[in-house]
Amino acid sequence: MKPNRATVLTFAEKCKNILASNWQGHLNTIKADAKGSKNDIYTSKVKYILRKGKPYIWVPEKELHNVNMIIDERGSFSVTTPYPGPLASLLRSIKKLPARVALTGDVVPHKDEKSATESLREIIFSEQNAIREFSYTVSGVLSSSNIHDTSRTENLKTLLEADEEYVIYKFNPRSCVFIDGNGSTHEVDFEDMSSSKVDRLAPLSAKIIDGINQSEARRRALMLFCLTYLNANAKDAYMLSIDRKGFNVLGKVSTPVSKEGPSYQWKEYRFALKEEARDVETFCRQLVEMEEEAIKHVSSCSGLG
Repeated sequence: MKPNRATVLTFAEKCKNILASNWQGHLNTIKADAKGSKNDIYTSKVKYILRKGKPYIWVPEKELHNVNMIIDERGSFSVTTPYPGPLASLLRSIKKLPARVALTGDVVPHKDEKSATESLREIIFSEQNAIREFSYTVSGVLSSSNIHDTSRTENLKTLLEADEEYVIYKFNPRSCVFIDGNGSTHEVDFEDMSSSKVDRLAPLSAKIIDGINQSEARRRALMLFCLTYLNANAKDAYMLSIDRKGFNVLGKVSTPVSKEGPSYQWKEYRFALKEEARDVETFCRQLVEMEEEAIKHVSSCSGLG
């Protein structure tokens, strides 16, 4: 099951999905003083929503960004693919970076703050409503996830409920770069970005990934996937990322025996879905079907089937 162009997303699609799956990123603006812009950069983590393909950013009133952007509107915005719960600890331990998007452009005040706030309310309501109507299969996958770390809704709600005042900005990008987990950079054409659609499962990808990684049974299933579909004997496994065409898994596999004895390394594996997942329901249904298929395969090979 080696990845090919038909089973992986384009860089533009990956960028769109990352922006849609997260709710916070790092905003960088040029420090300013009474004489104008300096070359120093001020960075802080801010929350945002994606609207018509552009980030709308909520910056606390007390943030230095508000002063900087009066003098110089230029800025950059970096967003990583979500890596919740145990996945974050694993990535740190093996010194692997999550894939991320880096945008450069202009950060301009959004004059119609009321419409942006309404869009925020609509996103929260829509996601809450979708979660309530999910089937037993989807609920079973999501039930293990940590709501505070993975829920876009819960994190965005703080923008409406907090006592803190915010200034809303629209980020008008001029360039976009996709940076993969190995640190390689890939420039993305804006025409490709404009024509690319966001996966419908992207906004809930953090909850799905964490729901799988927090479940011992589902992580054992990922190990069976490595064995059944790729003939890789993984001693442990975590879900790394998901999209409508498939998912990526980090598997702990043995390396050639050395004088020091057996050793292991974490390798990334790509699994393609039999059909594109048009929504969360389709993805979770196919995941469960793959689990059942892998169990049957292992049982038959061991003579237990």
